[in-house]
Amino acid sequence: MGDMEQVFVRVESSIEDIGREPWDACANPKSCDYNPFISYDFLHALEASGSAVAETGWLPQHLVLEDHTGDVAAICPCYLKNHSHGEYVFDHGWADAFYRAGGEYYPKLQTSVPFTPVTGRRLLVKPGPALVEQEKLLASAAIELTRRNGASSHHLTFLTKSEWDHLGKLGLLQRTDQQYHWKNKGYANFDQFLNQLNSRKRKMIRKERAQANSSDITIEWITGSDIREHHWDAFYRFYIDTGNRKWGRPYLTREFYSRIGETMKDNILLVFCQRDNQIIAGALNFIGSDTLYGRHWGASEHHPFLHFEACYYQAIEFAIEHKLSAVEAGAQGPHKIARGYEPTLTHSAHYIAEPSLRRAVADYLDHEMDYVNLEMKELAKLVPFRKQD
Repeated sequence: MGDMEQVFVRVESSIEDIGREPWDACANPKSCDYNPFISYDFLHALEASGSAVAETGWLPQHLVLEDHTGDVAAICPCYLKNHSHGEYVFDHGWADAFYRAGGEYYPKLQTSVPFTPVTGRRLLVKPGPALVEQEKLLASAAIELTRRNGASSHHLTFLTKSEWDHLGKLGLLQRTDQQYHWKNKGYANFDQFLNQLNSRKRKMIRKERAQANSSDITIEWITGSDIREHHWDAFYRFYIDTGNRKWGRPYLTREFYSRIGETMKDNILLVFCQRDNQIIAGALNFIGSDTLYGRHWGASEHHPFLHFEACYYQAIEFAIEHKLSAVEAGAQGPHKIARGYEPTLTHSAHYIAEPSLRRAVADYLDHEMDYVNLEMKELAKLVPFRKQD
């Protein structure tokens, strides 16, 4: 795409053509906390398994910034999309409004981790004094790529707060939403965490855990080399069942799980629930350097509160035992507040090419942000922790 102040930007339609070493040097340098979802292994598994490819509406268009020596200095994971599924930051209303006005919203350019509503860096710049400048270069290159593809817009979702601030200063539209995260406040064990909750919520959680474990159910943590293909067979059945009921079409292929099981096994936690020597439910988590990320869940039998036990309480216990600072349990779910998860802002930034659509979206986002801020204040009142003396 040309020379930009002694750097060069190219577009790659496959992460494999970039390579693991240069990708991870930008995505997960040693000076940064490890985020599994922006790693080469995770994103490569999505592409190589046929989960995030052109045929599913996720055409890779990764931006690669090289310095004057030819070394990769920064990367922006991008996908050219013909739909808005699998993003968790909803713009269907924008697409419908533009269509009614005679415009074409698709294709659009998406910078995100497909099917993964987890905050992380999206402008993958190697640490150094040129970091902010190279973020600007990537953002400018993405706008140029949007134009060259005839796309209506460029969307960067689940950004870090610092990236969101920088992109806002460059004129991109800013958007916020909320998730619910558990914060480890130095707890020695689960009971110490419970003791920080008010009496009613403490009793509620103990009752839920007792009921979830009252049907001869045993729960096991499986990670590392203990994860085998039969575990993925069982989990994939749960994933397909949940996906068919909630989304209409599951996003991930069976091959995806085999690939991450081979390349990311030490960063994966499977929580399996068994009864009569049969796996009846499971939850998939990814382990970052400081955070446990809950992703998918499914079950073949219904048992009261088993979902809460496998997805929330087991995740908290694992985080405490392994001294992780947080648990992120996915998108949505204000019911998580009663279980010790706190409302947390998420951030996205948007470039809209068409001026009339941009003005309409900007006005919408101003009102939406006011609502989100008000809702955050109200949700904060529901956090069940005891007041400190």
